[in-house]
This record gives sequence, C-alpha cells and structure tokens, in this order.
Amino acid sequence: MDKQPRYGQLQTALIRKGYAFFDEGDYNLNLVGIRTADNTANTFNDFLSVAWRFDGVPHCLTFAATTDPGLYWRKRPANVNGTAIVVPGQYPGLWQKGLHQGKYAALVQRGPVQVYRDNDCDQVLDQDAPIDTGLFGINCHRANAHRESHQVDKWSAGCQVLAHPKDFDLLMALCERAAENWGRSFTYTLIEEGDL
Repeated sequence: MDKQPRYGQLQTALIRKGYAFFDEGDYNLNLVGIRTADNTANTFNDFLSVAWRFDGVPHCLTFAATTDPGLYWRKRPANVNGTAIVVPGQYPGLWQKGLHQGKYAALVQRGPVQVYRDNDCDQVLDQDAPIDTGLFGINCHRANAHRESHQVDKWSAGCQVLAHPKDFDLLMALCERAAENWGRSFTYTLIEEGDL
C-alpha cells in the first residue's frame, strides 16, 4: 500500500462489499484490518485502521499491524487442524475490552470468527485451506510493550497485532471513549488491499 487510506476510502470499500460502516455519532468506531498484497512471512506488513467521526468531522488513523500469524506458530500450529488465519469479512461485535492472556487490557474475542486452518507448516499463507468458525481467542493486541516490533514471531498465532505499543495505547483509548457511547463490543472488518 503506497499511502494510508482515508476515511472516505474505507467507507466506500466497506459499503461496496455490503458491510456496515458506522458513520453517525461521535466515536462510533470502524475497526478495519487491511491485509496487503505483500505476503512476506513474519512481518508487520498489514494495517489496522480506525475511522470515526467527532463533531461531524471524519478522522482516520492507520497503524502497522499483522493480520496473519507469525512464523513460529505457522511451523508449530497450536491447533491440530492448523494455524488460524482470519478470513476476510465483517464480524459484528467480535471483540470487547478484556485481558489478553490475563495480562493486559486488549480487545478480546467474544463472538465467532472464520479462520483458514493452514496446516502445512510453511511460510506461505494458505487462503484456500479449510475454514473453521468459532471462538479461538482471536484477539487484537500489541506486540512488545516497550518498543516497536519488526518480526511477528510468537506475537500472533492468529490474533490481529499492532507493531507499536504507542499505537496500541491510542487504539485502546479510542475504544474506551467509544464504549461510553456505543457499548463494550466492537465490530471488526478485515479487507484486502485490493478492496480499497
């Protein structure tokens, strides 16, 4: 992706795919993962965008992230059926604020999600693998607590993970503010770069 998406681009992309886009009220967050065409394994080569309005003015922030698991978990699947790779789509109320692995505040899975089960233990994302639906602990969290991470490694076994802790802190602050108006659950939409 050459440049970060704007509010209107995300809105158009989601509506074109038949997904909901929250465009009314203050801090009605749209959490949108963007899986890029760069499929280099073990890198934060994807994005997580958050788009919202405040006093009618559109805002959009985009953070470096990964939407697919690190190489560690691709080679050592935690599930006998294969490593989880979230299938692009919209997942209403997927996350709520909670503790990631009981350690720190993050967005934790509360609704079902579809994942590909990549079970050949290589570096290639298999998006033609069997699809599994359910509650698998697919959270949204950060990598290292103190500095930006450049390799995914063990940080993701299927979770959507932000590379920089300051970006993650900002995202969580926005979610906290949004929860005051819209409740504790958050819809997540995963699209591909070509959808923009």
